[in-house]
Parts: sequence; structure tokens; C-alpha cells
Amino acid sequence: HCRTSKTEERPRMALLAYFLVMYHHSAAHNGGHAHSGSLSSGGGSTLLGYIGIDTIIEQMRKKTMKTGFDFNIMVVGHSGLGKSTLVNTLFKSQVSRRSAGWARDEKIPKTIEIKAVSHVLEEGGVKMKLTVVDTPGFGDQINNDNCWEPISKYINEQYEKFLKEEVNITRKKRIPDTRVHCCLYFISPTGHSLRQLDVEFMKRLSHSVNIIPVIAKSDTMTIEERQEFKQRVRKELEMGGIEFYPQKEFDEDMEDKSDNDKIREAMPFAVVGSDKEYQVNGKRVLGRKTAWGIVEVENPNHCEFALLRDFLIRSHLQDLKEVTHNIHYETYRAKRLNENGGLHPISTNDTQESNL
Repeated sequence: HCRTSKTEERPRMALLAYFLVMYHHSAAHNGGHAHSGSLSSGGGSTLLGYIGIDTIIEQMRKKTMKTGFDFNIMVVGHSGLGKSTLVNTLFKSQVSRRSAGWARDEKIPKTIEIKAVSHVLEEGGVKMKLTVVDTPGFGDQINNDNCWEPISKYINEQYEKFLKEEVNITRKKRIPDTRVHCCLYFISPTGHSLRQLDVEFMKRLSHSVNIIPVIAKSDTMTIEERQEFKQRVRKELEMGGIEFYPQKEFDEDMEDKSDNDKIREAMPFAVVGSDKEYQVNGKRVLGRKTAWGIVEVENPNHCEFALLRDFLIRSHLQDLKEVTHNIHYETYRAKRLNENGGLHPISTNDTQESNL
């Protein structure tokens, strides 16, 4: 065997950590325990030898390596906030709608259009089908009343699609998952306060999708301005009763609460996106060139992009999917089945009418 380099090892370690998290989560959800350590049975007596229960992690790993998984992320915010660039930076590839042949000079649409672009990304042998859902036209009109409605309708339509597959008598082995797992909401770096539209959107949609607010183009503010603005935004979200992800009520235990409290205190993340590389101290770094130097995207002293990426992809991706399935989708499903008598499959013409 040839030795693997540290660079090759990192995705594998991250993958193993991901499966451990999945295993702990599934154990917690099923009322079981995922403790490793001494061999003992439920009654407290010591087992006579090795059984092999711990191989379940390896079995799950193999299965997921074969099938891969879906992750659907929606970006919302008015034009010019760097939504496409940030998504490309997060996934280190050209995954946004703009990269898929969207012209830079395309006019701002008169109404909100919802456009989804999918790509299959592979790292360390793990395949992820990433779908980026863009919402051009949001917040760009003279009258932005109810401009959250088409977005809410789209989110609910994806739940409806999943539900229709689920209630079919002959179900697919694997239901295609187009449900929005995460909505990145881009706040304009005004340094003052949230716009009425920001508050309205997050209030309306926080109960049907995981909203993660981010302050866009944060390099337009000084560090002091940024901190003040973050505090003001947090206060306004609290006063508006807006629950963003990770929601306090879904913390599963004290460890979860402690980890999530640190994240909640750091939110909304003040970010800068860039898909351009520059040479800094002999290293190639992603950054934005300004008259006074280079803003390094992944440098925590320059912006909070690395915090957002680690949170979104490396520690909470699986949880975002679980909260979507177990909380938001379940709420939608229960309501729809109650309306429907809960007994028969939903007919196709109901889909468009559903406007929860």
C-alpha cells in the first residue's frame, strides 16, 4: 500500500466524522444510544465477546458512497449582493445559475422567477447532487409587496411533490428530493437596520424552511461597523420573533445547545465571496482585490466566510436535511393529510392549488 497524503486523508476523515454524526443522530432519533466503549448488554452485564455492532457505521458509509445524497440550497436577496459568487465560493466550483450561461447583462425580471440549477459534485468518493435555487427579481421592484409569495409557493410545491410520491401505492425505492434544505438570505450591508422586506420575508418563511441570514459584501464596512450591524440585526430578528436556523427548540441535548449557542451568537455571518485567486505571501488565496490590498475570503480576520462554510457544509449539512424532513416537511404533510382526510393519495391537480 502506498501512503496517502494528508490532502487525500482530509476528505476521508471528514467523511468518517459525517457518518459518526449521522449514526449519533439516527440513534438519538430512534431512542437508542450511540456510545462506544466497553462491551455490555442493555441489562448492564458484560458481553462475552465481540459482536460487531460497530460495523454499522462502515455499512452506512458504503451504502451512502454508492447512492450519494442531495442537497438543495436557495439564495434570496436583491440583485447585486453577490449571491452567485458566494455559492460558487462555498462549493469551489461554478454551480450558480449565472455560471450556467446566464448573461451578465440580463435585465432584472419584472416578476420573481425561480430558477434551479443542479450539479453533481464528488469529493473523496462521495457524490452530492447539489441544486442551487435562485430567485431573480426578489426585492428589485418599485413595489415589493408580497414578493415572498412565489418563493413560499415554490417551497411548498417541493413538499407537495415529495408527499405525492410518498402516498403512492407503489412507491419509488428512493424518492427524488427537491425540498429546499437551506435558504441563504442575503442582507444588504447598509450598517443601519433591516429593511421591512427582510423582516417580512424571514417572518413569513422561517416556519417552512431553514433560513440562514448572511450579511453580504461585508468588506464595505469597517470591523467596528460590522460588529455593530450584526448586533443590531440580531436584536431586530429577536424583536420580530424570527427564528433562524439552528432553531433553539430543535437542540437535542446540552452538547447540541452549547455548540449551536456559539453559532447563534456569531450570526448573521458577515461574508465576502470571490472565485478569483491571488498570490499572498507566496500562497494562492481566494480574494477580492481593492485599492488598499486583498480581502482574503477564507481568512477569519478578514471576514466570516470560513465560519459559514464550516457550519453549512462540515458540521450541519446532515442536520439541515433532518430538520427539513422531520420538522418542516412533517408540518406540511400533517396539514395536507388532515385537509385530505388522510386516507387516499393526493390527485395531481391539487398540486398547483396548494398555497399553504
